[in-house]
Amino acid sequence: MTVLVASDLDRTLIYSAAALALSTPDALAPRLLCVEVHESKPLSFMTESAAGLLAALAAEPGVLFVPTTTRTRKQYQRIRFPGPAASYAICANGGQLLVDGVPDQDWRRSTARRLAESCAPLEEVHEHLLASADPAWLRKARVAEDLFAYLVVERPLLPAAWVKELTAWADERGWSVSLQGRKIYAVPRPLTKSAAMAEVARRTGATLTLAAGDSLLDADLLQAADQSWLPGHGELADVGWSAPGVMPLALTGVAAGEEILRCFDRAAKQHLRAAE
Repeated sequence: MTVLVASDLDRTLIYSAAALALSTPDALAPRLLCVEVHESKPLSFMTESAAGLLAALAAEPGVLFVPTTTRTRKQYQRIRFPGPAASYAICANGGQLLVDGVPDQDWRRSTARRLAESCAPLEEVHEHLLASADPAWLRKARVAEDLFAYLVVERPLLPAAWVKELTAWADERGWSVSLQGRKIYAVPRPLTKSAAMAEVARRTGATLTLAAGDSLLDADLLQAADQSWLPGHGELADVGWSAPGVMPLALTGVAAGEEILRCFDRAAKQHLRAAE
């Protein structure tokens, strides 16, 4: 009997200072725990209460916590979560499956085959991004794990029409576009978190899957899980996205991350008790 908890990370469980959305008076603000440092600077946070909930959830017998992120392996490995180390982690939007921290090469090869058969090559998309982006708002262009591409932009200067045109262009070639904060992701449509979650569920014999996420790239994960939660902020909430089995939360920012962990805990314990 295993409950698999596959959760997105950025703006779902962990938050940059800009994304915390603290709404209480300063004296009442929750205590925060830094869970990621980059270039000697604190980068990502959880509330201390959320950290305690995650540590307890990950240590619960019968529960398998699987960090599930669009981050590359290197970016993911900067995070220091409380509790036991995750035995499985999904990185690169499902393109990398880590088992005890080591990339599963069989999964990577099967992913490469699916992409080659189903969508335009990465090189074509990356070249289009570079050719069409305006230096006035483009700050960085990156290729992640030889699987997808993303841009870092000055969001206030980014024309909405450009994003719509890119989305239409990419869609014709089997790719998806997602705007998350200052990053624009171009990701092959067959490259999904849900496929990697299904593989972990198959290997572990999971009897219940739980998920949470906030962006377009999380939609397939939320729909594939048995129960899912959507914070009150983010790309999906902004457009009023909904799906059966996906429960929207009113809370936003770091408070939503804490509430998501409470939801995971309640659902997992209910399932495990029912199976006794």
